[in-house]
Amino acid sequence: MTATVVTGMGVVAPTGLGPREHWERTMRGESAIGPVTAFDAERYSSRLAGEITAFVPADHLPARLLPQTDHMTRLALAAAAWAIKDAAVDPAELPEFGMGVVTASSAGGFEFGHRELDKLWRKGPEHVSAYQSFAWFYAVNSGQISIRHGMRGPSGVLVTEQAGGLDAVAQARRRVRDGTAAMVCGSVDGSPCPWGWVAQLAGGRISTADDPARAYLPFDVDAGGHVPGDGGALFVLEDEEGARERGVTSWHGEIAGYAATFDPPPGSGRPSSLRRAIELALADAETEADAIGVVFADGAGLAELDRVEAEALRAVFGPYGVPVTVPKTMTGRLSAGGAALDLATALLALRHGRIPPTVNVSRPVPEYELDLVTQPRRKPLSAVLVVARGQGGFNAAMVVTRRHSTSGTR
Repeated sequence: MTATVVTGMGVVAPTGLGPREHWERTMRGESAIGPVTAFDAERYSSRLAGEITAFVPADHLPARLLPQTDHMTRLALAAAAWAIKDAAVDPAELPEFGMGVVTASSAGGFEFGHRELDKLWRKGPEHVSAYQSFAWFYAVNSGQISIRHGMRGPSGVLVTEQAGGLDAVAQARRRVRDGTAAMVCGSVDGSPCPWGWVAQLAGGRISTADDPARAYLPFDVDAGGHVPGDGGALFVLEDEEGARERGVTSWHGEIAGYAATFDPPPGSGRPSSLRRAIELALADAETEADAIGVVFADGAGLAELDRVEAEALRAVFGPYGVPVTVPKTMTGRLSAGGAALDLATALLALRHGRIPPTVNVSRPVPEYELDLVTQPRRKPLSAVLVVARGQGGFNAAMVVTRRHSTSGTR
């Protein structure tokens, strides 16, 4: 079985539009977390977010699409277009059902649902319900991408919270292995509206700090929750042989291994299955733990969740056995888009041989025994592990490598 390679990438992040801007700001350690601007958040206990403020929809999308889309869908449409352009692939030149799309979402529907619920209250019960709004949003996020680019291949949306970005890429990998020529995959997500904000606050994991430099501190003794954000990344996946046949000679990397597990219910007394997800991903990649050059950790930012992840990493790699980084400390956690953005950053780290920092963390918990990267670090990388955990028990782990790429300078 030949490799499944990433031939295209589109990034929409609080730290920048496009891989280059995102990477440069990330390596400089420039945090994009600040006061919420999408709505008046003063009445809420949490008032910070990692927002995309530089995106002007009219600059990136046809005017006809703007009235029928919301913020998240517009970002996803732009990211998909950039990924397809980056891959230099034309769906019209592939077999009729040769290109599809699978994305992930968990919070992005809140903004659309908030808008539709407002219509419901204004127009009465004959209007679409909020539940119908959510279902429609999850479908439209991938459907709009398919329609815009004339893709008639496999399509779908996964909902596994923060783990969704990796799960969608893994599903696309399966489709490519089954014979689909190319797949757009990943996630762009977030909840920039009051309804979405309240829903996230109800989960009890959001930081209430007002200082952006102290609000999201994963693996730190002062960890007190995370900061939400919006954005993510979308990719084009292809079979290596198929990519070569159409003239592609370099790519961003290979999706070499993946696994997903589900934690036992709270109160069961049984341990998390995160370690097993990591070990299974390594086995799927036919890669030993000592080949991993850096782990892009989930970094929940809550003591108990951080402890569980640290234990899993220590069990697999040993104490201080591998560099660990959480660059999402500069963007906040982007729901399903967070893991997709981590994957994009991991691919960029492979290309440049540099590990981005975990900003603001000044007092890592000693008992975790993690080699936490708090300053940019140069290191040749051939394999990287990305870990994601979704609220509700979802675990995902993905290994990406650059060993199949004929050029590391793309």
